[in-house]
Amino acid sequence: MINDEYFLAALRLAAGNDPIPGRVSAAARDLFRFRVPRAVTAALSECAAIRGTRDDDGSHLVRFVAAGLTFDLEVTVGDGLIDVAGQVSPYPGEGALVDVRTPHLTLTARIAHTGHFIATGLPPGWFSVVCHRPGHAPVQTRWVRIRP
Repeated sequence: MINDEYFLAALRLAAGNDPIPGRVSAAARDLFRFRVPRAVTAALSECAAIRGTRDDDGSHLVRFVAAGLTFDLEVTVGDGLIDVAGQVSPYPGEGALVDVRTPHLTLTARIAHTGHFIATGLPPGWFSVVCHRPGHAPVQTRWVRIRP
């Protein structure tokens, strides 16, 4: 037996007259603030030396590649917080910065001449890294979820 409310909702959807729920619109607006204009998005790389690696200390190693840059990230969970130690290679140049973003905060770090950077004390959950290079479009990693 079909529920009358379900049937009526299906008819409204089929007719194109069902408004988008307010919570869905609000969630879409919230997500829009995470976009980085003109950014190139790096994808996970299938590097055999890094893929699926988990060290004994609980750290995870992941690699992203795009636009001539490689992001090697070591993510460690301790005391309920996340630390990200990373390297961007090749070195993106003088004045390059990375933003390590979560839905709740963004930590900005300078990139050392070796390409290394670090961000500590992040809340568990989703994070993304964005590399800002003078004169180039930003390069961002996909969002990754880390659980404690």
